[in-house]
Amino acid sequence: MLDGAPIAYWIGFHAVVLVLIVIDLAVLGRGEASTQTRHNFLFFLFLLALATCLGIWIGHVDGHQTGLEFASGYLIELSLSIDNLFVFLLMFRSFGLSAELQRKALLLGIVGAIIMRGLFIFAGIELLNRFAWIQYVFGALLVVAALRLLQGKKKTGMAPASARWITQWTKRRADKPGATFLLAVIAIELVDLVFAIDSVPAVLAISHHPFVVYTSNICAILGLRALYSLLAGLLDRLKYLHHGLAAILGFVGLKMLTAKWVEVPVALSLGFIVLVVLIATVASLRATAPHASQP
Repeated sequence: MLDGAPIAYWIGFHAVVLVLIVIDLAVLGRGEASTQTRHNFLFFLFLLALATCLGIWIGHVDGHQTGLEFASGYLIELSLSIDNLFVFLLMFRSFGLSAELQRKALLLGIVGAIIMRGLFIFAGIELLNRFAWIQYVFGALLVVAALRLLQGKKKTGMAPASARWITQWTKRRADKPGATFLLAVIAIELVDLVFAIDSVPAVLAISHHPFVVYTSNICAILGLRALYSLLAGLLDRLKYLHHGLAAILGFVGLKMLTAKWVEVPVALSLGFIVLVVLIATVASLRATAPHASQP
């Protein structure tokens, strides 16, 4: 056993992750734009199906409650990842990278993100196990993050201040095309590090099971590159997404802060996350539809 799960589970999961990364790197970037779009769509659906199967399997092995924790963690990370994509889009525009270089930079960034998330998750779980009061620190961080989003972090065409600083800092050091690509990858890693401060505590508010928290995070991150390719043209239209994410972060933050007195069922958390994401997405697309701007 390793952190509550058989070692074979950890080895098998990472073997599948490695295969998926190789497929993404070696196969999905080939062909014309229309072919790549179709491949990305099918690949994302495949990853979604794999995550669903893993969640069902976890629920079968460890119980229905644990399966719901996986689903909730996956949806939280996936929702926050969409917000990250907005920042990545603005960064790539600033660096002037081609679509092919954007794909490679994101994929390399995802590999680094997997390593960093693992370190963050296991460190966070260890802190929660050793010091119960850390739960209140994490809860407060999430509430602050929610308030920051509500205060208009996303002005039109503008990334968060931390992401803008990272982009400007790396661009000042890029004097060659190769250096620009390398520094874009570094910028992705640094921005993901900033976002992990919000996303990891958010998932830890749902579950403290290392295997569940880690696998749900990695499953969501694996689809980030394909999701970016599919949504790049729609990201500017998701004008209300940050309101929805603020509601989710605020909800899970308050859940951590009041866990001693109020027990929120995981099923309720899952339903809330799904409902908020759907409402924010539908409202954004309706508000930015072509006919919406016409008098």
